[in-house]
Amino acid sequence: MKKMYNKQPAGSQLNDRSREIFMKIVESYVETGDPVGSGALSKQLSTSLSPATIRNVMADLEGFGFLYAPHTSSGRIPTDSGLKLFVDGLLEIGNLSSEERKNLELRLAGSGKSVEEMLEEAGSTLSGLSNCAGLVMVPTTQSPLKHIEFIHLSPGRALVVLVTSEGAVENRIIEVPKDLPAYVFNEVSNYLNKRLVGHTISEVIGSLQSEIEESKIQLDTLASRIVEAGLATWSKNKNQNNSPGTLIIRGQANLLDDVNVLSDLEDIKNLFSFLETNETMFKILELADQAEGVQIFIGADNDLFNLSGCSFIVAPYHSKSNKLVGAIGIIGPIRMNYARIIPMVDYSAKLIGKIMS
Repeated sequence: MKKMYNKQPAGSQLNDRSREIFMKIVESYVETGDPVGSGALSKQLSTSLSPATIRNVMADLEGFGFLYAPHTSSGRIPTDSGLKLFVDGLLEIGNLSSEERKNLELRLAGSGKSVEEMLEEAGSTLSGLSNCAGLVMVPTTQSPLKHIEFIHLSPGRALVVLVTSEGAVENRIIEVPKDLPAYVFNEVSNYLNKRLVGHTISEVIGSLQSEIEESKIQLDTLASRIVEAGLATWSKNKNQNNSPGTLIIRGQANLLDDVNVLSDLEDIKNLFSFLETNETMFKILELADQAEGVQIFIGADNDLFNLSGCSFIVAPYHSKSNKLVGAIGIIGPIRMNYARIIPMVDYSAKLIGKIMS
């Protein structure tokens, strides 16, 4: 069953004939990237119209700002506003097939993966299926801790497993003194579980550091050094990552396939540099949280992607308490296959929220 994707009423100024011609032009452009002329259109329409009549309709659509001619005497292609009209008011969105759903579920729900590994896989999967760049916001752990455990890996290295009250699991490797006895790791785990459970690391890190500096910590010397190593790692992350999370981007090379001139390449490079800033990550979360479900931004429709000539399709994912955690989406050329990619992003976001809960 297909459904109409309507964010806002659009295209009311178009009659049935204009709407059909406009949709044929957009569909052809999305598929080929080439301008569409009146002669080609006359063979595709459900009713018989002369090329002259079609040219008149195309001129009207151009007057509305929905089409333009990239070259003199050429056919027409949709403007950013035209694509926005098409996606918001005219596009029919189909559901994913059962095979596509199973593929996403298998790729994302593999056992033994950390949250970050699962989200990296989600970005790579979306990139591969859409032939665009996959983008995932990995959340910074800010929810209270439920459990913490130190595990010996090898001489000088330990794994710290953090489980939050939201059910998220983070694994961090820290450097520790070599040749530590096994009891030390148990002692540290027990001590920190008593101090950290029910609190975020940010809430407790200051008092623990003060206790270490004032030698008030109730642990032996070796155990204290492990705690100090862990706190140093968390403090560094806290200072460096004053942001809502980490942005993972996969499949950047896919965007280069649609680059025609050197200036386009430079715009794409600038886009990815901009995406690495904390300010951009906050904006992406804001965009994803503007309304329920998938948000679509086409070319000049949004300042983030205006200069790059790209479209951005994004959906938020939430924790089990329905708190906004992060976002997943794709960046691609404005002539992407919206009908296929929109439900793909939507289902991926819902799947991630379900897995994380």
